[in-house]
Amino acid sequence: MFMELNQITTLCLAVTLFLIGSFLIKRVGFLNRFCIPAPVVGGLLFAILATTLKGFDIVEITLDTSLQSIFMITFFTTIGLGASFKLVKLGGKLLIIYWIACGFLALMQNVIGVSLAKVMDIHPLIGVMAGAVSMEGGHGAAAAYGETIEGLGVASAVSIGMAAATCGLVAGALVGGPVVQYLIRKFDLKPTSEETEEYVEKAQHPITEKSFMIQVFLITFSMAAGTYVGELFSTLTGFVLPGYVGAMFVAVIVRNLIDRINPELINMKEINLIGDISLGIFLSMALMSIKLWEIADLALPLFIIILAQVIFIVLFAVFVLFRLLGKNYDAAIMVSGFLGHGLGATPNAMANMSAVVSKFGPSRKAFLIVPIVGAFLIDVFGMPIIITTINLFK
Repeated sequence: MFMELNQITTLCLAVTLFLIGSFLIKRVGFLNRFCIPAPVVGGLLFAILATTLKGFDIVEITLDTSLQSIFMITFFTTIGLGASFKLVKLGGKLLIIYWIACGFLALMQNVIGVSLAKVMDIHPLIGVMAGAVSMEGGHGAAAAYGETIEGLGVASAVSIGMAAATCGLVAGALVGGPVVQYLIRKFDLKPTSEETEEYVEKAQHPITEKSFMIQVFLITFSMAAGTYVGELFSTLTGFVLPGYVGAMFVAVIVRNLIDRINPELINMKEINLIGDISLGIFLSMALMSIKLWEIADLALPLFIIILAQVIFIVLFAVFVLFRLLGKNYDAAIMVSGFLGHGLGATPNAMANMSAVVSKFGPSRKAFLIVPIVGAFLIDVFGMPIIITTINLFK
């Protein structure tokens, strides 16, 4: 038996799962204690339910997640509108350190994947698919590079990569909160008083219909213009620029033009509200549409490689990156983002950080550095490393 949910029903389900996740986080101690994001809780519960129903041949549920990309682009646009050049100086040295750490992670993920593949006597390119391709690269890179590797004679490379990316996505969402909770409590970390005061001041800014619609206009304008920027870039260079990157770039330009003309026009409380809602719905859709039965069919070696990837990134983040970033509250929040996109995707990173700061306080540095590096700078290192590794073991 098949059940197909249309676009609107799928959207309603995503919102419902987000609310269920929020309810459970308040009622279940360890979910709240470890800062597990609400959409991850609700989305995974549905994914498990859907897998169970299919496994017992009761019903197979098909979802129309076509709206998912719109919510993702909306979220990144709100991030761009928050990136005032006045705040860029807050990144500085920390942004470079974080960026280099992401490049090192991509290298080590391929080393781990290929090494374990050889130890377990499977094709090293399968290790590549369970390395930087699916971990830092996520589902998009898994699909793209998987086709290339299948062309080199490795069967089911796309399926392997997509399954590994799914495991990484789940792992990144699950370990981010607990790891940062540990760092914050162990070192008694708190946000700076200046940042907290500014955050409180912004939070007190009233929401009005006119102001809210202005923010909606700025967001939708940036999204619309960003699609054309992405298409133009692809036409001129031959490289595909993800839609959310173009929208984010345009939003940064819009924000800084407005800062020069009329800074009061931007209301970050309203923009952040739109961003948080968009992120919650996007992640709910992403998690609830995971086909867990495809992961269950994978061979044991793939799970061993992914487990090793998770262990490595946690150890590296806690004992190396946290200290390099300053061993303070901002560093801890950036670690949660690093775990999110290092194993899954940038929205994962933002969800991890949002869950933590909602409990412990704001971190402008983290919310400036992580999305800039995770959304596009990371590919400057990642792509050459992946392509070189593929050519070494083809």
